Amino acid sequence: MDELLRRLSAEGQKTAAGGPSPSVEDLRRRVAEKGYVFIKFTDTAGGTDLGVRVDADACDLSGADFARGIGSVHIEGTLTLNLVKVR
Repeated sequence: MDELLRRLSAEGQKTAAGGPSPSVEDLRRRVAEKGYVFIKFTDTAGGTDLGVRVDADACDLSGADFARGIGSVHIEGTLTLNLVKVR
């Protein structure tokens, strides 16, 4: 397995909303309307920002209060990382 893939897929990775405009509203809009989000892995050198095609049926946004900017969400989707398709 590719070293970067192994590190990022390890349990307990810290993540945050990523992308060009990382905000709670941008994350909500991307999940609900665009079906594509950026996830930032914050414990890597410089942070690793990956674009993910969202599987809306597998996501759970019920733990988030987007208006107050608190809570947590479960996002699932697919991407290709170093030529390996991952979910």
